[in-house]
Amino acid sequence: MAGVRRAWRETVRATRREAPPGVRREIDAFLGIGPVQVAELDLPEEAGAEADGTGAEAGEARAGADGTGGRAVLTPGPGSPPVTAGAVFVLVRRAGVPVGTLLGQVPEGADPARVLAGLARELPRGAPPEPLPAPPAASVVVATRERADQLARALDSLLAQDHPDFEIVVVDNAPRTGETRELVERKYGERVRYVCEPVPGLAVAHNRGLAAVRNEVAAFTDDDVVADQRWLTELTAPFADDPRLGCATGLILPARLRTPAQVLLESHGGFAKGFVPRTYDPEHPPADEPLFPFTAGRFGSGASMAFRTAVLRAAGGFDPATGAGTPARGGDDLYGFVRVLAQGQRLRYTPRALVWHHHRETWQDLETQAYGYGAGLTAYLTAILVNRPALLPAFLARVPGGLAHARGLTAVRATGDGPDPGAGAGAAPGGHDSRTHPWPRRLARLQRRGMLYGPVGYLRARRTLRAALREAR
Repeated sequence: MAGVRRAWRETVRATRREAPPGVRREIDAFLGIGPVQVAELDLPEEAGAEADGTGAEAGEARAGADGTGGRAVLTPGPGSPPVTAGAVFVLVRRAGVPVGTLLGQVPEGADPARVLAGLARELPRGAPPEPLPAPPAASVVVATRERADQLARALDSLLAQDHPDFEIVVVDNAPRTGETRELVERKYGERVRYVCEPVPGLAVAHNRGLAAVRNEVAAFTDDDVVADQRWLTELTAPFADDPRLGCATGLILPARLRTPAQVLLESHGGFAKGFVPRTYDPEHPPADEPLFPFTAGRFGSGASMAFRTAVLRAAGGFDPATGAGTPARGGDDLYGFVRVLAQGQRLRYTPRALVWHHHRETWQDLETQAYGYGAGLTAYLTAILVNRPALLPAFLARVPGGLAHARGLTAVRATGDGPDPGAGAGAAPGGHDSRTHPWPRRLARLQRRGMLYGPVGYLRARRTLRAALREAR
């Protein structure tokens, strides 16, 4: 790992030498971002009551790392070493339920569990979680391409799910080798079903998985995640209570914050959508979403999403000319969200459904990601309007308000200031509207360039797809 870190630092420094002064300053600030440990802190319900309000000191005194006697339990994040002194990004749970994140600093020689439990009392308690209905039978689709090591880590976590009735389908997308098939057949046997999709593209792979699944709900995740043991149950249980629920999304947190790129991305929200569950209903559009339902990035992300299988199939699945691996660069998940909402179905965001995501590690990754986000956004909007032209009047009617809203968000990200002037260095990476580190202007420019390219990329992707399908036949 140290050798990899030295290599990307040298690459960044080489980029800096050729960059104009403004970009050099941004790169210097980027290289100054230090690593952050990742951990979980579980506050048992009875201890949580003491670790809040007037009983805070008593709660801190009981905090420990062994989980006995009602004490808080501190565990490292997936694949991380035990927590030591230094900065720590903490997921706080109450009796196992995720309630928030915090960024704490553990002094040398201090007990990390005691220090972090003391900070956790500042988080709002929130309403107690409602009991879940029995989840429907589910299928999990994991699309992958030549990343067997990461895939094995993801599959191990998926096979440990506490859901009572589920299957796993791996879609090997345009493989160059037999490594993925060999891994699935050798290590997982009949527990995981292998499917090959020769045409490249994430949406194509997801559609192949959608055609193969056998259960009422189809869940999708990526090969670079570690799923919490209750992820699938929490993600799919809402479908049992709401016949109009077409889609559900979940919470995505960073598995590691070891490099400046990972910390910078997470300090600007990462993939997290907060800890408040929310239902989006097209019959009652939210007042705070002026472009609803076209602001699909607010609903969730493709690393943690599930659809009622019949609903997604009726919508035609994902547009195969969107997504990673195509000239469109992304947007396949956003397309799926809007198509389901456009059919009159509800979408539910549930933060109790958690996956840990391994963010990209380098400055170059961030540049690629920023451009791809911009391209994917406008590519998916183009796909929606191409495939559902009846939505064009609704889209045009929302553009003025949406542009004003977007300008406000862009100004916040560009300046590094959140709505709360007290946010900043003490705010947690991934906390909403906190900006622990300024967002580089170069990345903002790349995202805008990607937005300009997106419609062109989508049209190119359609042509590429037609050629690939002809060749596949």
